[in-house]
Amino acid sequence: MHILVTSAAILQKRKGHEVSVSYADVAEIAFQTGSQQFVKHAKLARVLVSLFICVTQLGFCCVYVVFASTNLKQVVDYYAPHLQWDVRQFMCLVTIPLIFLNWLRDLKLLAPVSLLANILQSISIVIVFYYIARDGLPPMDSTPAFNNWIGVSLFFGTVVFSFEGIGLILPIQKDMRHPRDFEGWNGILNVAMILVTCLALAMGFYGYLKYGAEIQGSITLNLPQDEILARLVKVFMVLAIFGSYTMQFYVPIPILWPVLEKKIETFNKHPLVSELMFRTLLVLLTLSLAAAIPKIDLYISLVGAMTGSLLALIFPPILEIVTCWPDVSKMAIVKNFLIVIFGLTGFTSGTYASIKKILSPTT
Repeated sequence: MHILVTSAAILQKRKGHEVSVSYADVAEIAFQTGSQQFVKHAKLARVLVSLFICVTQLGFCCVYVVFASTNLKQVVDYYAPHLQWDVRQFMCLVTIPLIFLNWLRDLKLLAPVSLLANILQSISIVIVFYYIARDGLPPMDSTPAFNNWIGVSLFFGTVVFSFEGIGLILPIQKDMRHPRDFEGWNGILNVAMILVTCLALAMGFYGYLKYGAEIQGSITLNLPQDEILARLVKVFMVLAIFGSYTMQFYVPIPILWPVLEKKIETFNKHPLVSELMFRTLLVLLTLSLAAAIPKIDLYISLVGAMTGSLLALIFPPILEIVTCWPDVSKMAIVKNFLIVIFGLTGFTSGTYASIKKILSPTT
């Protein structure tokens, strides 16, 4: 994230401070204004970054559909055990309000939805920690610290998924009143990511220690079925997912819709209706993909390893080298090379392990 922010700052100075850059803009401008040998690849760089941003964001949306459906199923199964609906039927049910929510075209209209989602998620996290700490924790040696290398590969994808917000880093900095406060050792980026890291470590470590090998893809699924507070958490998280889904879904629309709109310009008599139909079809696409892989833990690992590692670990070091070439130092080349190797290793092993587990008949 710091590498991307630094590269964007260099390119803004190069093009003029009034230029606003996104992740895709950084990729294109870096190749355009870099060494002559990189110029011909500028458009390809922009297309690749935009493509993987869209795939990643829609992958998040698929995970949210699976998450909301599995939690909703547990609540409904408790109150209506005779219903016996499959999780895919709950996915269809969840998709109906998502379609109408994603007809909202103005980000300002999504702000109240996002605020409510954050409040509900915060309350839910506190309650989950209450259940983890209730009745004490088992001893450290009650669960194995390490399983196998396949598990490590799946873990890599899950971690990258958890931290994957690099596509929003530059837009957040741009919209800040004082963008310089974003960087620095005590800047917004470091403070925010340290908090996220501590929260993720605490939830993962103590959650696994509490539930051990029985832990589910979402820890909310481990909460007791017969307690109303636990069921309330699941309802809160389902409602919060609506807000999270709409925010993630908002990102690929400005990338995909203008391209499609140009293609159908001749036949497009009602632009608003066409855009709403496009949004609806995208929501239905996430439903279809979610229904194909209804295992939330494997979906999270697959999205993180396949697309998240490219955006978070592979593209930024390459962009920094291209941006600074030929004046890049040997230390910077070694650093970026090691990050890329790490990202490629996680990408290949994580994607392979996720697909293998998804296709396994025992999954």
